[in-house]
Parts: sequence; C-alpha cells; structure tokens
Amino acid sequence: MILLANPNANPVTTAAMCAIAEPWLADLQGWTAPTGPQVIVTPDQLDRAADGIAALDPPAACRGVIVAAFGDPGADRLAARLAVPVIGIGAAAARAAAQGGRAFAVATTTPALRDRIDALMRGQPGRYLGCHMTDSPDVMRDPDALDHALLDAVMGAAAAGAEAVIIGGGPLAQAAVRLAPLSPVPLIQPVPEAARAMARLLAG
Repeated sequence: MILLANPNANPVTTAAMCAIAEPWLADLQGWTAPTGPQVIVTPDQLDRAADGIAALDPPAACRGVIVAAFGDPGADRLAARLAVPVIGIGAAAARAAAQGGRAFAVATTTPALRDRIDALMRGQPGRYLGCHMTDSPDVMRDPDALDHALLDAVMGAAAAGAEAVIIGGGPLAQAAVRLAPLSPVPLIQPVPEAARAMARLLAG
C-alpha cells in the first residue's frame, strides 16, 4: 500500500489527488490532515502542516508515502524516520520540469508562500526561473476564475523564458489537468510526477 498524505484538511482534495495518481499506483490509500486549513496559504500554516506530516505513523503495510502539498511540508523529517520511500510532490515536479536541461518556473495561487517555494525549487537540480502567482488564493473558490488566473500565470512564465511550468499545489491538481491543452509549454503536474517517481522506486 502507498499512502498519499494530504497536509491540507480537505478530504475532497485527497480523493481527487488519489484519482489522479491511481493510474501509476493502484494500491493507493489517502490520508487527510485531521486539523488545519482546507488549503495551506501561509508560511505558518505550512510549518504546522510539516509538524503533522513529520509525526505521521503510516500503517505497517505501507511501502511508501507521497506528501501531497507543494511545499513538501515535513517530507524530509518523515523520510528520516521511515524505512520506506517518502516523495514530496514539489521536489518530484522540479525534477521532471528540469529534465533535458529545461528552464522551468512555477505557476500557483499562494503569494505568501513565494519564498518557501523558491527555496524548495532552488534546492533541486535545474534552471529555476521563479514563481508566477495569481493575485490571491481566493481564486480557488471558483474553478473558472482559477483556470483563467492560472493560465495568465503560465503565460507570464512562458514569456519569461520557461520551457516548462509546474502548476504548484496539490489542491490545483485538477486545474493542471484542465489547463494542459491550453498551455504554450509543457505543464508539469506534481501529483502524477510523484506517483511516477514512486512507481519507479518500488519497481527497483
């Protein structure tokens, strides 16, 4: 069994991410943070989520954990505790985006997390060009407004030289699927990339 751990306290988002990851990981089980915000949008919320993930106690049958929030909260600390692989969707997306030496950027909805996202992306291999943000996380309340604002961010990233753009956020997984046909450059979807990476690790 593979555990997809959602640090956001939103079981609907957990189910959506599991559905996206299942083509690569059939034995997937979702876990949702029991407390906290429905969507992590501030550094303090990210830090609290990290504490919750770091203390996670997966079932004995667990063969790997995907940390399904884009800041990868607590993933390193959890990996240090467990004997099974732990993959954060942010790091997995960065590795995929940088393949072939591509310059890449992030498009997302959380301006307050810009510094945290920049730090995570710069800690991965590749040529990272920065974040392109929507004005506010509030656009996530309306799928049409979300798609429009995210696509604007993607276009800005492409205009700045990005050859691939990561849609940064576990709760944005469905938006990433919707926007992929509209993007002028490849869109990197963090949840599928983490699922593929986990499947490769487990296949040896």
